[in-house]
Amino acid sequence: MSDSFADRTLALAGLFQAVRLAQLLAREGRVEASAFAASIQSLLLIDAPSTAAVYGGAAGVKLGLGLLRDKLAGETEAGDVEIAKYVISIIHLEGQLRQHLDMQEAVQRGVEAIQEQMKFFEAAENSETVHPRLVEKLAELYSQTISTLSPRIMVNGEHGHLSNPAIAAKVRAALFAGIRSAFLWRQLGGNRWQLLFSRRKISAEAARILKEKGE
Repeated sequence: MSDSFADRTLALAGLFQAVRLAQLLAREGRVEASAFAASIQSLLLIDAPSTAAVYGGAAGVKLGLGLLRDKLAGETEAGDVEIAKYVISIIHLEGQLRQHLDMQEAVQRGVEAIQEQMKFFEAAENSETVHPRLVEKLAELYSQTISTLSPRIMVNGEHGHLSNPAIAAKVRAALFAGIRSAFLWRQLGGNRWQLLFSRRKISAEAARILKEKGE
């Protein structure tokens, strides 16, 4: 399998993972720390040397790869329709973002500013922990930029979770990470037709990557 296809699969896994994280946060108020950390850190790695490096290695999108392997192969469960809806919405928003060069520049400047600002905060306890202030700043940047595009992504979940400022910020940050992965996926040659006509191929590639990594 070509490296370009493997890279597209990793980027698509990043998108599916971000969507699943947003769904879990909205519904249950919690997520797997390592998956959330990898997705959030992908927003800060603008000039990563490889696609895998964007996520801290293929293991960073283990959750997303598992979703691609299972869902695109036909396995279904409650919540899958919602995941598909979010994926389609993010791909649409990413398309809108590509048409707004001024907003792309604003997002990049915002991310660079956040990187500088976070230097003044103590580092997280470990690589699987995301500093709450980083989440807040990324969520704020998302709200000021991408969230102003139409149509906005409407996330469904428990009111108690969505009304919690910390969880709501994590949801927005996860959606932001989804946009980042969708943008990368497009850059690598990804398109909607592949999701329709190459589902089995993508599923098999995700399974291959997971097996290669011993997952």
